Amino acid sequence: MIEIRNLSKTFTLHNQGGAVIPVMHGAELVVAPGECVALTGASGAGKSTLMRMIYGNYLAAGGSIVVDGVDVVQSEPREILALRRDVLGYVSQFLRVVPRVPTVDVVAEPLLAVGAESEAARAKARELLARLNIPERLWSLSPTSFSGGEQQRVNIARGFAHDYPAMLLDEPTASLDATNRETVLNLIEEAKARGAAIVGIFHDEAARARVCDHEIDVSIYTPGLTAGAA
Repeated sequence: MIEIRNLSKTFTLHNQGGAVIPVMHGAELVVAPGECVALTGASGAGKSTLMRMIYGNYLAAGGSIVVDGVDVVQSEPREILALRRDVLGYVSQFLRVVPRVPTVDVVAEPLLAVGAESEAARAKARELLARLNIPERLWSLSPTSFSGGEQQRVNIARGFAHDYPAMLLDEPTASLDATNRETVLNLIEEAKARGAAIVGIFHDEAARARVCDHEIDVSIYTPGLTAGAA
C-alpha cells in the first residue's frame, strides 16, 4: 500500500547563497495493508520530514513514494489532492479549519468530499465526537474557540471519519488523558483491522508497542546522524 524506495531530500537555503543541505538519503519503507509502522529516531532525524514527503507537502529530491499505485514524487498537484481525498489521511498535531464552521461539519467534511450522504456523514461525525468525549453542546460551535485538547480530539475525529486505506499519524496520543488515549488506540486498531496501512510518529512508547508492528529508525537515512533514541 505504501512503498518508499531510495528516497532523498535536500533543503536549499536561498538566503544563504543557495546552500544545499542534504537531510535524507536512501530511505526505504514498505507498509502493507493492516500494518502500522512507527518512525523513530532522535530529534531532527527527519521523522516529520518523511511524513510530509509521503503526504506531498515536501518535494523529494529523488526516489519514489508509491501510495496505492500513485507515485507522490512524480504526481501532479491534482493527483495528490485526489490521493488525499480518497486514499491518504493525515492526523497532524494541529487543527486547521475555516473559522465559524460547526465542529460536526468539520469532522464530516472528509466523508462529504468522497460523496457520502449528508446526514450519514454527520451521524458518523457525531459518533466520533461522542467517542472522543467532545461535549454535545460544542458540536454546533466552531472548534477554533476550543481548548488545545479539545481541538486535538476534533482533529483525530476528522482524521478517522473516512475509512482511508492509508494513514499518517503524527503523535496521535500526545497530551491526551487516559480515557481519550485508549479511544485513539482503539481507533488505530480498528483501522488496522479493516486493512489500513499506517505510518506514525509515537513518542508514547507504550502506545507504540501496542499498535505498531514494526519500527524504522529514520536516523540511518540522515546524513551525519547515527541510530538513536525515539
